[in-house]
Amino acid sequence: MAQTRTTDVLITGAGPVGLSAAAELRRQGVGCRLIDLLPARLPYAKAVGIQPRTLEIWDRMGLARTVLEAAVELNGQLIYVNGREQARITMELPPEVPYRFAALPQYETERLIEEYVAGLGTVIERGTELLSFTQDADGVTSRLRTASGAEEELRTRYLIGCDGAHSTVRKGLGLAFEGGAFPEGYMLADVETDWDLPHGYAVRSTHYGADGAIDDVLVCVPLPGANRYRMTMRIPPELSAEPGGAGSGAPGPVPGDGVEHGLERGGRVPELPHVQAVVDRLAPTPTRLSAMRWSSVFRISHRIVDRYGDGRVFVAGDAAHIHPPTGAQGMNTGIQDACNLAWKLALVLRGAAGPALLAGYDAERRPVGEEVVGRTVRHASGPGFHDDTDDPGTVLLREAQLLVGYRGGPLAGSPYGPAGAPQPGDRAPDCTGLTLPIAAYPVRLLDVLRGRTAHVMLLYAAGAAALAGAAERSLAARSRLPGLETVAVLAREADADSAAALAVPGYRDAAGEFARLYRPDGPTGFLVRPDGYLAARFAPADTEAALSGYLEALSA
Repeated sequence: MAQTRTTDVLITGAGPVGLSAAAELRRQGVGCRLIDLLPARLPYAKAVGIQPRTLEIWDRMGLARTVLEAAVELNGQLIYVNGREQARITMELPPEVPYRFAALPQYETERLIEEYVAGLGTVIERGTELLSFTQDADGVTSRLRTASGAEEELRTRYLIGCDGAHSTVRKGLGLAFEGGAFPEGYMLADVETDWDLPHGYAVRSTHYGADGAIDDVLVCVPLPGANRYRMTMRIPPELSAEPGGAGSGAPGPVPGDGVEHGLERGGRVPELPHVQAVVDRLAPTPTRLSAMRWSSVFRISHRIVDRYGDGRVFVAGDAAHIHPPTGAQGMNTGIQDACNLAWKLALVLRGAAGPALLAGYDAERRPVGEEVVGRTVRHASGPGFHDDTDDPGTVLLREAQLLVGYRGGPLAGSPYGPAGAPQPGDRAPDCTGLTLPIAAYPVRLLDVLRGRTAHVMLLYAAGAAALAGAAERSLAARSRLPGLETVAVLAREADADSAAALAVPGYRDAAGEFARLYRPDGPTGFLVRPDGYLAARFAPADTEAALSGYLEALSA
């Protein structure tokens, strides 16, 4: 075996989750290698829904624009039951949310992130397999087999398994992966229709039998292109096959793996007449399908690990949680797993945080995974994602993943300010209407945060005088929290030029939107984490104490 090579982090699996982990690590200046067993991207539009929260994360990276230019908008969902329209859901979010729901085939999502990561100096090592790994107090030793068949030993500080439902990393850690499988098999197909349904609306049509159970289902999600949809439906008996058999050649359940999830190896590949037959039964209006780009058979399970990592090895995405695709939650949840872990790893690798910070990955993200698995299983058995027990606006915010938060978690500081105000652990809301004297146009808070890789302190007050001391104290804290940047936001009534007296960049809340959404109680400071969540909220006079408390949590 050749001499052992080294790098900071090894990531296995170059789907959207592994690519996102690599993107955030490289953005943070961390060295990593990204390997994938597949020789090329799969040409399947598996995960297609992109949630607004994911777009916010990509905005911070500078990646959102390229995705927006390639994707198609999702305006809502048409729900039919036994041939009758039951609901027409328009997915309207509050105006302060910067992005709407979108759809993009997974292979396009992967291409765009892959190009972004390559621009940061990391390319996917295709055809490379993780054979085994061991870890000790100082790092992880992995044995790899490259595309040439040669074996290599790699020494890293950390290992992240983004290698899917049949994860080698998860098995190597011995993590429990409890859950079950849905008995039905499903077909996926990327096809063109000739119907005249409203643009940008998904379609969910179900049929209930005499026993009150769903016995037929059709789900159609718009894709880029005229009248093109990714369609999902139950598989007919003639295409059923045992997982792991020979047939389509697509990746699927591993023999002896026991996890029935994903595209199957077994069974015939669905042909256009198979899909047309279901559409003839369930489509809300007659349509003739054409131009099928691809089709496959897949199965669905629901499982979650008992912990998201052990020592220096972690799992994310489908390696940690699998569930029905209802509401397009899986890929987006995995991407946020990856980003949550990556910035924490970066701080630890820089020596700016202690190992306990990494335990916060499981503490913050596993409850999210548990909630998503439970919710998608419930919704998979009903007519759609709408839950009559919730306010419709709350349902949409949850589906958009804008309600994910970490209040009460190991990194959330003490509450401060009026009831109903954003608190530590909450997503930092975006807002518009921030101005600078030199710019002739207003910007959003996301514009201010874009490209910044470290924590950002936002200091709000009616005028610059109230922030002078806090700004100086925040600058002094850079030695304790590497890369910390401070930005002042002055109230709408502040003099337009008063920010010039500050030692930090100053914006004016010209539209009053920052004050409306953040609800400051007089001068207020907000510490924003690299993943866009509030770490602390405090009075500027208490800047040093608030930072000290947060830094203690980081260094534990």
